[in-house]
Amino acid sequence: MFHKYIKLVIALAIIVWAVFQFIEENIMNGISILLLSGVFIFFYFKNEFLLLAFLQIRKQNFAGAQKWLAYIKNPTHALRKPQEAYYYFLQGLMVTQTSMTKSEKFFKKALSLGLSMGHDIAMAKLNLAGVAMHKRRKREATTLLNEAKKLDKHGMLKEQISMMKQQMKKM
Repeated sequence: MFHKYIKLVIALAIIVWAVFQFIEENIMNGISILLLSGVFIFFYFKNEFLLLAFLQIRKQNFAGAQKWLAYIKNPTHALRKPQEAYYYFLQGLMVTQTSMTKSEKFFKKALSLGLSMGHDIAMAKLNLAGVAMHKRRKREATTLLNEAKKLDKHGMLKEQISMMKQQMKKM
């Protein structure tokens, strides 16, 4: 909704307002206003549209997630670098079913920008392995699958990895 720096300016203005409330001895108003500034600071670090898109994906509503992602017009300027990585990660998930080439581009961009969670990196590498396998690049697919297996510390992708290895044996 707001540019990333506008959120910080709004938070700073609200903090100044809270300080004036403290000076005027309106302690509860000051505390309440400080909590309000926390909302803008939170949305600086966690983009609201990405959060809403993740919620839609959790519900398996990919059309709804795509709608929220469409609100981000220029991710390079509107998002911080880690947020931009997750933007491309989500875009890759959205187009996996329709275009392997586009999804490969999105996942590579997300990995180059730096996903912060290990299981997200593993998921991106697993999807890239699927694309490589689809394009008959067995060596690359094997490397990516092994990397995904190392990153999947909780075993959430164990079944998908083993299924993909079985498919690679048939190649």
